[in-house]
Amino acid sequence: MDKLKKYELMEKIVRQLEDLQHSQQAIIEKIGRLEVDNFDLSDKNLEKVLSDMHQRTADNHDSIGQLLEKFSNKTDSFGEKNKVDQLKEQQEIDKISGNS
Repeated sequence: MDKLKKYELMEKIVRQLEDLQHSQQAIIEKIGRLEVDNFDLSDKNLEKVLSDMHQRTADNHDSIGQLLEKFSNKTDSFGEKNKVDQLKEQQEIDKISGNS
């Protein structure tokens, strides 16, 4: 895999991790609303299960955030080290001049 394709794949993974993190945040918020709704019901099973789900989802959210930060930094470093901006410029020049 050439460097530009590898970088583009790394960027795609960063975007997917960001999406996953947003999804986890939305789930946390929905569970929170269910927990609030249950205050009036006081269903003990619902309270226990929702609390456990909230904690597990929050832990996953934190893990995704840590992974995202590390992988995003790795992607940025790879891009800088391999001069990806210059590779992209050259790719565009080649497209325009018909060399690719």
